[in-house]
Amino acid sequence: MALTSTLYTGLSGLDVNSTRLNVVGNNIANVNTVAFKASRALFKPQFYVTDNAGSPADADFGGQNPSQRGLGAVVASIEKDYAPGAIETTGKNTDMAIDGDGFFVVQGKEQQYTRDGSFTLNQNNELVTTGGDFVQGFGVDTNGNIIAGKLQNVQVPLGSLTQAKATTTASFQGNLDADGAVANGASNLMSTALTDSASGAAPTTGSLLADLQNSGGVNEFADGDVLTLNGSRGGRDLPPLTFTVDAATSTVQDLLNFYNQGLAIDTSVTTNNTPGATVVPDATDPTIGYLSIIGNTGVDNTLSLNGGFSSTNPAMDVSFTETGTPTGESVYTSYVVYDSLGTPLTVNLTATLESKASTGTTWRFYATSADDTDATTFNPASPTNPGSIVGTGTLSFDNDGKLTGTTTSNINMDRVNTGAKSPLGVTLDFSGMTALTSSKSQLLMSSQDGLAIGTLTSFSVGANGIVTGAFDNGLTSTLGQVAVATFDNAQGLVDKGGNMYVTGANSGVPKITGPLTLTAGAIRSGSLEGSNVDLSREFINMIVSSTGFSASSRVITTSDQLIQELLNSTR
Repeated sequence: MALTSTLYTGLSGLDVNSTRLNVVGNNIANVNTVAFKASRALFKPQFYVTDNAGSPADADFGGQNPSQRGLGAVVASIEKDYAPGAIETTGKNTDMAIDGDGFFVVQGKEQQYTRDGSFTLNQNNELVTTGGDFVQGFGVDTNGNIIAGKLQNVQVPLGSLTQAKATTTASFQGNLDADGAVANGASNLMSTALTDSASGAAPTTGSLLADLQNSGGVNEFADGDVLTLNGSRGGRDLPPLTFTVDAATSTVQDLLNFYNQGLAIDTSVTTNNTPGATVVPDATDPTIGYLSIIGNTGVDNTLSLNGGFSSTNPAMDVSFTETGTPTGESVYTSYVVYDSLGTPLTVNLTATLESKASTGTTWRFYATSADDTDATTFNPASPTNPGSIVGTGTLSFDNDGKLTGTTTSNINMDRVNTGAKSPLGVTLDFSGMTALTSSKSQLLMSSQDGLAIGTLTSFSVGANGIVTGAFDNGLTSTLGQVAVATFDNAQGLVDKGGNMYVTGANSGVPKITGPLTLTAGAIRSGSLEGSNVDLSREFINMIVSSTGFSASSRVITTSDQLIQELLNSTR
């Protein structure tokens, strides 16, 4: 009986060691499998046969220990080693690795969990595993806020379009040179001499353009003449403006309004001068007068025509000469805003040093835009048409160069007949500005909240699992968040193969959160986790297991020989 049981004891040794060899072989086969977790086989003794239970000691007997014979070994358990593998970069933004605890949540026929982050995008731009299961995560609301708790497929809609957004706020930063000169001087353009042929005297604002003559007695304007103004301001070209002369109604005042609009002269600002186009009589000859154009103060408000006043009538020879030069500290910048249709609109902003006092400095800004729908149309019936002027205001700074207040820090741009909402109102935020002594003034736009229509071209996944899309209009937007599941006892998970796990009886329920929440690890985008198989250890286990297998087989062979000897002894 004892020899027969020895056969089964040896057989159990063959069984457990072959099981360990199977585990070792599986580990080695998956040494290069993404996020593979190695296993180990643990043995324990099988039940024992008790030949003598033993007895206690007494005054006459020293006691006896129990006598037991073991009947071999069995596999106690096969455990997973969930230690993290090495993380290697791949450069593919759909690849992800979990740095720390947790599993990706995927949905196929059932909800499963995996450490394998070799994901791809399907035809619907949904993130899927190599086996076709949908990667799960959290969506966003209309404001781009993560909606935690409700799992859904993670979608990255590459090629989708964003809605355009009108600019409401533009922010500026820079420094205005407080040591500069106050802007007092302005451009003064004076025309050639003109006479009102109807009165024989110097022209007035009410004189008809058709009655204006030059010094040679030739009429400068006739019915149907198309006048074009191509001026510049601060060396930058202004949008061309045209005016068709009506011999019966067009007056000198209309022409003056034409100059004011075409040269973007803000006649409402009269702090240091009186800007605008006027008629100036000659000091000695009452029969002639001049058209005078005075600009706004500051070097960057310098006006110039340089032959930019022309007519379809070749006889018109009204020209201007510069008789005044602007002075004073000023600075210029331009920036882009967007209307409600996403149309980019360029705004020019000039700031000039308006005054200095014991309490600080005051600067004035002038905003113009050729994209204002009033800029390129002159209507004599609307003498107060601001044209390209879209706003002006002042900035007050204290003795420390800090901004203390602004007046009229809004601009309004007409977008009539463009399909966009009109007017476009933009608040200018100058809180990032200072007024300190420096070599020169500097002014630039740091940000604005408008957007043109854009296409989603790329995306990235942060350590917190948030998927951020990048659009070709410069916008970035939150698209969702990859979910991570953790378990109280990951050893209790059931391996379904294919790097997939499902909950088991002893795993506990999954705690599904965003990465970096509770015990969940971080997401490493563009990377994959390698297997945690230790080849050197596996080779040692293979040697030990094969040795144990061979030794167990010798036990069976020896038992068989002894049984044969016993049978032979009866012959």
